[in-house]
Amino acid sequence: MFSCFRKSLFGSLVVGALASVSLSAAFTAPALADTASFVRSLWPDAQRAGVRQQIFEAAFSGYAPIPKVTELTKSQPEFTQTVQQYVDKRVTAAQAAKGSAMRQEWAQTLGRVQQTYGVQPEVVLAIWGMETNYGGYMGGNNTIHALATLTQNNYRTEFFRSELITALKILNEGHIAPKSMTGSWAGAMGHTQFMPSSFMRYAIDFNGDGRKDIWNSIPDALGSTGNYLKSFGWRPGETWGYEVRLPQNFDFARARDMNKASISTWRQMGITRVSGRDFPRAGDEARLYMPAGARGPAFLLLPNFEVIKRYNNSDSYALAVGHLADRIIGGGAFATAWPQGDFALTKAQRAEVQTLLNRRGFDVGSPDGVVGPKTRAAIMAFQTRAGLLPDGHVSGTLLEALRR
Repeated sequence: MFSCFRKSLFGSLVVGALASVSLSAAFTAPALADTASFVRSLWPDAQRAGVRQQIFEAAFSGYAPIPKVTELTKSQPEFTQTVQQYVDKRVTAAQAAKGSAMRQEWAQTLGRVQQTYGVQPEVVLAIWGMETNYGGYMGGNNTIHALATLTQNNYRTEFFRSELITALKILNEGHIAPKSMTGSWAGAMGHTQFMPSSFMRYAIDFNGDGRKDIWNSIPDALGSTGNYLKSFGWRPGETWGYEVRLPQNFDFARARDMNKASISTWRQMGITRVSGRDFPRAGDEARLYMPAGARGPAFLLLPNFEVIKRYNNSDSYALAVGHLADRIIGGGAFATAWPQGDFALTKAQRAEVQTLLNRRGFDVGSPDGVVGPKTRAAIMAFQTRAGLLPDGHVSGTLLEALRR
């Protein structure tokens, strides 16, 4: 049976590739043979995972490596946005208004999500808005073909091969048809962009139709997001953090050494909420976050902030989600304005900061563009000597000061 299967699969690959005029010049006969061999090599793992031959063949029907996906693996730009640029681009009045409208439209579903998983509706909505603009764009790539392209190109092979086999298992379970399984170039799927492995662990059938359909069922997608956040320790009834105000002569060095501390400890250091209200729980552990240094907004981040980061391990992302959630329920812009004229640094520019600090007698070791505790301490020492606020913030403003 398997020899016949191999022949039929190779035939479908050839027909699929040659049917695409835009790709015909890119794939020669040897390349097609390599692709067929690659797909055949996946079958033993898929079969061991319980994937049926019919599903496997349907999933790879017409498969050829996707040039756009290949290009993206080779040309990922270095991330050089400031946190302000990241947040301002994603948290707008229009996005908040759309989230508020979705809150009304899906109030019953969101209420069930909160009752079941303890996650506030605005948080689930903010993730939905951040990930796909509330379902406006969920990615147009065939998930199997995108993951196969990444695997065939040896791009993080172990990870993406595992995700590919898992995606085949999702098809085998009947949650979605092969041609309807679409997502991002890297395999994130559905309204709230689950990778296949996350789907298998956290996706749920929230509407009770027997399928976990995060592509077409908004209840399934929102319920799955609530389940995901709860699984990583979401604390019901608590927020993600507070915008705060620092006192004059704040001890930045001590704050950086502390990392996390109780709210009561931060209060003893003079930190207050910008709203003027008291903190509801003095015993909460929090960390101080100054994304633009001492001249910009400052925040005390609570445990739920770290849970949001399990969705995307980025402080910028979690801040945007938290801020959008607040805006959806009527909150305003940050009380403290972002500083003007600052810019993010590339790795080469961070290495230049280290080089210039060394030249001024602040030892940071060999410049490598990675800002660790030693570099941070040197920055604060330079800022103190230069009469600047010693907040340790690494930015374009700091680089310009060192260049003078």
